[in-house]
Amino acid sequence: MDHQNAVKEALNALYHHPQDEVRSKADEYLQDIQRSIDAWQVADNLLHDPTSNLETLIFCSQTLRSKVQRDFEELPSEAFRPLRSSLNTLLKKFHRGPPKVRTQISIAVAALAVQVPAEVWGDGGIVNWLRDEMNSHPEYIPGFLELLTVLPEEVFNYKIAARPERRRQFEKELTSQMELALNILTACLKINELKEQVDFLYRHSFSCTTYQSSIFGLVVSDVKMPIQGLLTEKLKMVLEAFASWLRLRHGIPGSVLASHPLVLTALSSLNSELLSEAAVNVVSELIHYTTSGNSGGIPVQMPLIQVLVPQVMSLKEQLRDPSMDEEDVKAIARLFADMGDSYVELIATGSDESMMIVNALLEVASHPEYDIASMTFNFWHSLQVILIKRDSYISFGDEVSIEAERRRRLLVFRSAYESLVSLVSFRVQYPQDYQNLSIEDLKDFKQTRYAVADVLIDAASVLGGDATLKILYVKLAEAQACWGNGHSEWRLAEAALFCIKAISNYVSVVEAEVMPKVMSLLLELPHQPQLLQTVCLTIGAYSKWLDAASDGLPLLSSVMKILMDGMGTSEDSAAAAAVAFRHICNDCRRKLCGYFDDLFPVYHRAVIGEGSFRISADDSLHVVEALSMVITELPPDQAKQALEKLCLPVVTSLQGVINQGPEILEKRPARELTVHIDRLAYIFRYVNHPEAVADAIQRLWPLFKAIFDLRAWDMRTMESLCRACKYAVRTSGRFMGITIGAMLEEIQALYQQHHQPCFLYLSSEVIKIFGSDLSCAYYLKILIEALFKRTICLLTNIKDFTARPDIADDCFLLASRCIRYCPQLFIPSTVFPMLVDCSMIGITVQHREASKSILTFLSDIFDIAKSSGGEQYLSIRDSVIIPRGASITRILVASLTGALPSSRLETVMYALLALTRAYGANAVEWAKESVSLIPLTAVTEVERARFFQALSDAASGNDINSLMVPVEELSDVCRRNRTVQEIVQGALRPHELNLVTVS
Repeated sequence: MDHQNAVKEALNALYHHPQDEVRSKADEYLQDIQRSIDAWQVADNLLHDPTSNLETLIFCSQTLRSKVQRDFEELPSEAFRPLRSSLNTLLKKFHRGPPKVRTQISIAVAALAVQVPAEVWGDGGIVNWLRDEMNSHPEYIPGFLELLTVLPEEVFNYKIAARPERRRQFEKELTSQMELALNILTACLKINELKEQVDFLYRHSFSCTTYQSSIFGLVVSDVKMPIQGLLTEKLKMVLEAFASWLRLRHGIPGSVLASHPLVLTALSSLNSELLSEAAVNVVSELIHYTTSGNSGGIPVQMPLIQVLVPQVMSLKEQLRDPSMDEEDVKAIARLFADMGDSYVELIATGSDESMMIVNALLEVASHPEYDIASMTFNFWHSLQVILIKRDSYISFGDEVSIEAERRRRLLVFRSAYESLVSLVSFRVQYPQDYQNLSIEDLKDFKQTRYAVADVLIDAASVLGGDATLKILYVKLAEAQACWGNGHSEWRLAEAALFCIKAISNYVSVVEAEVMPKVMSLLLELPHQPQLLQTVCLTIGAYSKWLDAASDGLPLLSSVMKILMDGMGTSEDSAAAAAVAFRHICNDCRRKLCGYFDDLFPVYHRAVIGEGSFRISADDSLHVVEALSMVITELPPDQAKQALEKLCLPVVTSLQGVINQGPEILEKRPARELTVHIDRLAYIFRYVNHPEAVADAIQRLWPLFKAIFDLRAWDMRTMESLCRACKYAVRTSGRFMGITIGAMLEEIQALYQQHHQPCFLYLSSEVIKIFGSDLSCAYYLKILIEALFKRTICLLTNIKDFTARPDIADDCFLLASRCIRYCPQLFIPSTVFPMLVDCSMIGITVQHREASKSILTFLSDIFDIAKSSGGEQYLSIRDSVIIPRGASITRILVASLTGALPSSRLETVMYALLALTRAYGANAVEWAKESVSLIPLTAVTEVERARFFQALSDAASGNDINSLMVPVEELSDVCRRNRTVQEIVQGALRPHELNLVTVS
């Protein structure tokens, strides 16, 4: 009673007390109660208490549902019967509501059925029990119908702490009782209060003159739909329960369902205002059911399909009915979309009746509401894939027949996709009030444009880019004519250009009919900011076409002027112009390399920030990349001079910052340095002249060293500088000469004091390029030993890993690089066993990337025999791993069973299976020792045996993919609720193992 009163008081405080602190304490208390074993009795008592208010009922029903789902194992076995009885009583008590409470109680009963085998439940299982209860107590049918609805849904509810084997059994129990469940629902239709309404629907449904065609049984004449009548909530619940059971996808033949009373009731209810939502849900599930894997396939389900498709098609006229509620139209559109998605392979055959469905989907796509029209977008994509993919035509035999059928289908669907282009292209147009759009509305508008662009790409895949371009050019020409008549409307032209830009990858580079007109129009369009932004992006999108154009240089000169205007108009148009400039310099570099001096002023203005350009520092990197790619096409001597010229303004600005002196420099924001260093990084990355870049980095090294020395404490500056060095090393390779030695010496020394993770990352890039170079072996060995020894001292316990995840991540990335590129330096070294010990401490770090790097490092060690020449290191590896094998395995098992999040499961599993492949029976024995620590209440003997068999199969060389399920199931079993997970981790104690002392 004390707990019950306290819960009532806490709920009252939570919902009604004015002070936040009191509400917070009340919430904390209620959460504690929910986690306690007392929650069972408290929640049950308060639900039976007639004085409990709505807030108390909702809280207690949620608590009881949660306890049954997650903590059922807390109860002794003899508690099942009283619990089932109590829940049944509550279900009857709340059969008329409140609906929220009734739903929670229903879910609790269903979750109990998941936990308890049918033979323990008794009465032939829950469905039989439910039938008997409904026969004995028909007055409580609403509560029982809700239970019947949620029951199949709980098959897929992984919140329930059921073992995987029990979950599979429950699914089999329900599928075996599906016929009984449908019989119960059918019987509900015959209840007196429903029978008259059902009969009314039947009398006014399906009265039509029909002509059934060969595949879908489409009705040519209009179907007379039922007159709307009064329908009860109970009938709605029957249909909702039917839809729920259909989701089990149990293979009932289409011939049975086609004439089933529940199906006929759903179809006859599609036009009912009160029942349309439930009816649509049923028909939608029936459509999906006909193509599901367990249904037996389309041939088996064809009788049902021939009933469903005509009924859905008969709703087509309602899509244009202005009197229809938008939600009702949306529901009808959903059925057409479901039909298209489910039967797309049949539709792709291009039969006459298929085109009736396609035309209906075009009708949906033409709806003014985007949310309705977009329901068809997935269909158009799926259809396009089938029409284009060669595999779709293999059954036609030889290549001639395949190509003939492919051309026939493309011709059949040509007009549909042409119509689609016109129907969707207007949706990208800026709204009149675009300047007043909220951030959320603007985000939605952008998403709409991206989605339409995808549809246009689908159309271009079927029609061809050149044909699609012709359709879209008509829109652009109309917009240009409108502008020419004195209207200041820019939105039509912008929308047409956006669509033309979207299909750029599908337009031939030799297209000579429309693209010259498009480019000519671009020169005439006004420089309204949004329009200019799209103009610039369109120019960039057609850079390959510009490169191939016969009048390339004059045209390039003209579009470059547009880009210059874009760079000076607004920040958005400047960003678009910078991107377009990069594309043109990349694709037209051979034409432009002779005009480097003419392009350089654009670069200089973008980098220095002088003049009218409105390019941000980040967007200026596009311009840096553009000029760098042009330099790549120059001969070596000219490239060296051009590179020096490119670096000069950046170096001058950077030198100016450094010349302020050490005291001032230490106080300057990192951005004042990194903006310039990042530009140098782009130059080193994209100027593909190794010797020229090596020469540049050698000249710039004193400047870089000064920044290293003065700002080694600053992570952002060091990351930027190491990135620049990384690209210099990557581009220059072996041409780096003495500079690489100076660079390594610098980061090795600085790391001892400042521990910047980026020093490790830069070192891994050096290892990748120079690891196999014998002339560098001495220096690299000193480098990796110094870096690893210092890192090991920083990571002595799991708290260190948690506090320094970036160091852990980059350290073990470097270690993996060493295994791949210089095992001869790393494996025999004294730091190798020390780093293995360090990795064992950090495996369970919660940081995703750090944990992944550690596990990958261990997997690389276990798999070293797979690498070239790796077998020569097996004896050293074994001398390190075998003494630690039992502890490593135990930590991996702990990680698998809850020490790491389930999202990390795949990486952990691979490491464990790699260990098993490497050490065979030893690894299996280590795993048995680890799992034996887990109590049998958490993991049964059968579950252990499956896990051990999977490891034994892995040790025997079986395909790893086939072994994943038993390993995943052990993980699921040990994570099924918090109590079990705590028991398992308490038994394995991965953080308390007596590991080798790290020094």
